[in-house]
Amino acid sequence: MINLRIVIFLLITLFCFDIYSFPIPKNGEVKFDVVRKNKVIGSHEITFTENNDFLLVETNIDIKVKVLFVTAYEFAHQSTETWINGNFTEIVAHSDFEDEREYFIKGQDNNDSFLASGMDGNLELDKNILPSNFWNIDVLKQKEIFDTQKGVARTIDVEELGYEEIKVNKENIKCNKFILNASSNPKDKGPFPEYTLWYDENNELMKFQFKDEGRGKKIITIIRSN
Repeated sequence: MINLRIVIFLLITLFCFDIYSFPIPKNGEVKFDVVRKNKVIGSHEITFTENNDFLLVETNIDIKVKVLFVTAYEFAHQSTETWINGNFTEIVAHSDFEDEREYFIKGQDNNDSFLASGMDGNLELDKNILPSNFWNIDVLKQKEIFDTQKGVARTIDVEELGYEEIKVNKENIKCNKFILNASSNPKDKGPFPEYTLWYDENNELMKFQFKDEGRGKKIITIIRSN
C-alpha cells in the first residue's frame, strides 16, 4: 500500500510538471511595482485561474508618471492568455500608449500555425510560439516570441550571466540573471530596449528592468511586491 501511494504521488508530480512549465503562485496572483528614479510609477499584476486542463493568465499593467501633479506619461496594457494542457492556444490583448498609439491584439492556435493580428496586421506564426510574458522562463529558450503589447513577432537573443543575490521585499534572494535583446520592428518608436531579468531558484520572476530610451534613458525597474 505504501509503495502504491508513492507511485501515485510520483505520477501526479510528473503529470503536473509536464502541464505547467512555469510556476503558479499558491494564491494565483503575483504583483510587481514599476519603479523609475526610485519612485513607484505603476503596477504590473498577473493572475492565474485554473479550471481542469485550462489555465487563464491575465496581465494588467498600469503606468502613470506625474510632473507637478500633471500626468506626463501614461501606459496601460491588459492581456488574457489561454493555455490548454500546458500549450499556449490563444491571446486577447489591448495596449494604450501615451502618443495615441493603441493596439488590439489577438492570436489563436490554428492546426499547424498560430494566427495573430496586431501592429503589423495579420500574421501566420509558428504553432509553438510563446507570448512575451517574462513570468514564463521558457520564453528565454525561444528564438522567436510573440510581443503581447504590439502583436508582432520578435527574434530574441539571450545571455545567461549566472547567479546574483538581489534584495526583494527586504529579503536577499539568490537569482539567476539573464540579458535579453529582441529585434526591432520598423513601426517601433526607437530601438527595442535591452532587458535584464532575475529568476529565483524556483524559476519565479523576481525582478526585471530596461532602459527607457525615449525618456532621458532612465532605468525602469519592475520588482516583486508580494
